[in-house]
Amino acid sequence: MAEMEEQDERTSFDAIVVGSGISGGWAAKELCEKGLKTLVLERGRDVRHIKDYPTANTPVWEFKYRGALPKSVLEANPYISRAAGYDASTAHFFVKDADHPYIQEKPFEWIRGYQVGGKSLIWGRACARWSEMDFTAPHRYGYGIEWPIGYDDIAPWYSHVEKFIGVCGTKAGIPTMPDGEFLPAFELNCVEEHLQQVLAEKFNRHYESGRWAQVTQPREVHKEQNRQCLSRNLCMRGCPFGGYFSSNSSTLPWAEKTGNLTVRPHSVVHSVIYDEASGGATGVKVIDAKTKKEIVFHAKVIFLNASALNTNLILLNSVSRRFPKGLGNDNGLLGKYICFHNYRAGMSGEFDGFEDKYYKVSKPAECIIPNFRNVYKQDTDFVGGYVIFSAAYRERLSDRNIPAPLGASFKEAISQPGKWGAYMYMQGETIPKESNHVRLSKDKKDEWGIPLLITSVDYDENDDKMVKDFLEQGRAMLEAAGAKNIRVSDNHQPPGLDIHEMGGVRMGKDPASSLLNEWNQLHLCRNVFVTDGACMTSTGNQSPSILYMSLTARAASYAADQLKKGVL
Repeated sequence: MAEMEEQDERTSFDAIVVGSGISGGWAAKELCEKGLKTLVLERGRDVRHIKDYPTANTPVWEFKYRGALPKSVLEANPYISRAAGYDASTAHFFVKDADHPYIQEKPFEWIRGYQVGGKSLIWGRACARWSEMDFTAPHRYGYGIEWPIGYDDIAPWYSHVEKFIGVCGTKAGIPTMPDGEFLPAFELNCVEEHLQQVLAEKFNRHYESGRWAQVTQPREVHKEQNRQCLSRNLCMRGCPFGGYFSSNSSTLPWAEKTGNLTVRPHSVVHSVIYDEASGGATGVKVIDAKTKKEIVFHAKVIFLNASALNTNLILLNSVSRRFPKGLGNDNGLLGKYICFHNYRAGMSGEFDGFEDKYYKVSKPAECIIPNFRNVYKQDTDFVGGYVIFSAAYRERLSDRNIPAPLGASFKEAISQPGKWGAYMYMQGETIPKESNHVRLSKDKKDEWGIPLLITSVDYDENDDKMVKDFLEQGRAMLEAAGAKNIRVSDNHQPPGLDIHEMGGVRMGKDPASSLLNEWNQLHLCRNVFVTDGACMTSTGNQSPSILYMSLTARAASYAADQLKKGVL
């Protein structure tokens, strides 16, 4: 991978990709493979696969507090300390709260990962496809605009991505969770099999091994990437075996093989530069994170993959005489219709029996109950749907009936596994609303001279009704399966901790109500593409990352073709 030196660095490329995370890595791979000399700009530090995973093989007992963080760190980082997967073994991949401030007009806990690879190093890895219903429901039920594409448009690109990154799963023929190009799924344990049977018989619902970006059984393309999951379930530390998909282990090395890739870390993108004479973008302005030096890089095509809110920030800051409110923002909708996934509610319960069974791996994937609400018609008092993630486990240490605090009897007691339990938590669709927005501060700037982002995003009555329904339905399913001591909760966590922020630069058919067309191009600046979460027209209920990857591959192929034809 070519890296830029501080002196005598190239400033002109065929393509620039802003961001090196899940979608940015895919943009780099596809553009480089099409023969385009491509510059990837990453605002954070460099991270190399294997070499820069310092805790990948560290046993938990070698951490000072067994992986927990001291109170001083937690108090200094109230936002990231609540993020999934954040502990002493992964903290180096999270942005500390004080390192990149923003302004919360309403509570919003923004989780970021500034390094080469971005949040692809710490993502949850769920990779279920959207269904046709996910694309059409907002328009059908009147809570969103019409997507400019449908499932049939993106399905071949789902397959393209799945084959390369490696997605495990079972083909189950579920309309709300279409089948894909799967590697063998992780097996269900005995209680998960029990839940699967009960849900099918009593509720006519599915309980399936999750579609996860884990290489359970490598195909030739994964062997070429030197990737194989060993079920260590230490993914967010960075996997030296490439067991899960990340930009670092997969797309960026593949782009590097072409000889067309240049990666420049420590590059904070200030804005996209618009040229009125040509009616297009000519490049981007960058602030070197270390020297604060201002540099302009030029390219024929630009992909914005800085993660949803940072992509909004860059476009809002890309002002010119032609676009005084931000690049492509004639309709004033840039930064608006920000949405997210509702993760507020969860529950768990205990199961008697099954004591003669255990499991042998630390499975890095959960099970999933696909959406069963408002699929073909609105059948609840809320719009949208939700999926449920779930798993069953056996306690490794039972605190019941331990006869003594020390000695042989204690040792014998803790060597026996405890009771079985299972949990469920929701991932709910939210309504895109104009009032949920981000904008730039008029008087506060960060250390690179860029205006701070103001977040103004919150829940609504529809979210509350969905949470209530999940808590009722989840409890009913666990009770039907024989669970006891069921504990339910609505944690009321603010948006942001879901790490699925979306929108602000949404796709659409009409330039009056959207910023991007069906190819993820800005309607008003056709050589700028947005394919990260900012492009989303609605949230759906399935996890969005594999959709970002598929949209990116599709758009990059189109952009390369348009460049070849001389259209861009």
